[in-house]
Amino acid sequence: MSADGKNSKKHVVYKKVSRDKSVAAYLSKRDFVDHGSHIDPVDGVLLVDTGYIRDRKVYCRLKCTFHYGPEDVEMIGHAFTRELYISTLQVYPQTGEELKSLTKLQERLMKKIGDKALPFSFQFPNYLPCSVYLQPGANDPDKFCSVDFEIIAFCVTNLEEKIHKRSSVRMNIRKVQYAPDRAGPLPSAQISKHFLMSDEPLQLMASLNKEIYYHGEPISINVQVTNNSNKHVKSIKVAVEQTTTVVLYSNDKYSEVVAEEDANDQIAAGSTFSKTYVLLPTMASNRGKHGIALDGKTKLEDSNLASSTILKEGTDREVQGMLVSYSMKVSLLIPGMLGDISSSDATVEIPFLLMHSKPGGYQL
Repeated sequence: MSADGKNSKKHVVYKKVSRDKSVAAYLSKRDFVDHGSHIDPVDGVLLVDTGYIRDRKVYCRLKCTFHYGPEDVEMIGHAFTRELYISTLQVYPQTGEELKSLTKLQERLMKKIGDKALPFSFQFPNYLPCSVYLQPGANDPDKFCSVDFEIIAFCVTNLEEKIHKRSSVRMNIRKVQYAPDRAGPLPSAQISKHFLMSDEPLQLMASLNKEIYYHGEPISINVQVTNNSNKHVKSIKVAVEQTTTVVLYSNDKYSEVVAEEDANDQIAAGSTFSKTYVLLPTMASNRGKHGIALDGKTKLEDSNLASSTILKEGTDREVQGMLVSYSMKVSLLIPGMLGDISSSDATVEIPFLLMHSKPGGYQL
């Protein structure tokens, strides 16, 4: 995929041309946002060489596909693929059912490209998932799982005809979701740990300062311990864990730590402890780790950890392909009678959401 225009992100236009130059597709953005209450339309334009295509037709298609690898020869002979959604529009010749009005982005594209550009627009159904890409490991590059979206523009005589690579273009896009406007109670968890030969328990309480965090934002976790037992705490571990559940075709589950700190903080018997730890989960610190879910794979270098999945009311879980969630875990290491060999732990887990913040908007 190439980009025309100035270096400024405001003026980027994504363009792709078929090998035979019969059709070119233009988009002003690759990320289309599910705001919760509504979803951005996929709005772009095509430039068609009408003299070259002659009596053929030009179509544009939005497709959402679930992929699951690797190849499994014994089961089905190839990697599993399921098309979750397909919508196809005839763009040329025009059918008389063209767009009655253009979006601002289309107006800017047509002003930039010329009046021969033909607009197209798709509306995502409310039930479709967001883009997700399960990062394969370095030793298993073919093992991956993804929910992909793409725009396909192609030139054929009729829709039953095979789509040829030389007369078609494919542009990967992403469907992403913004954090909802809500302020719930502060997430927290606590546990009381009882020990033999100790009259009083150890109490662990942890809390976050909010429910929703944005990609690239540090996450603060406050840890409080009241140790009325006769045991001492040797160390404290805090970690952000991402869990990805494949709900279509497979029951695979991937739980991976995406940020952690092993603190040499000790808590003596009969004492109290309070400290705030700060973790920053990023894709950069998890690059190449198998089982990490990312927000699609249009360009891996500008992707990020996958956003939390928010299921809309009435949505079929299976159609989502994969479900992503996050939690903060706090564990206290408590040596036993034989030291670390017989050690135990006290652990709490706090779910939270990791999502995109709402920007000011897009401009050409």
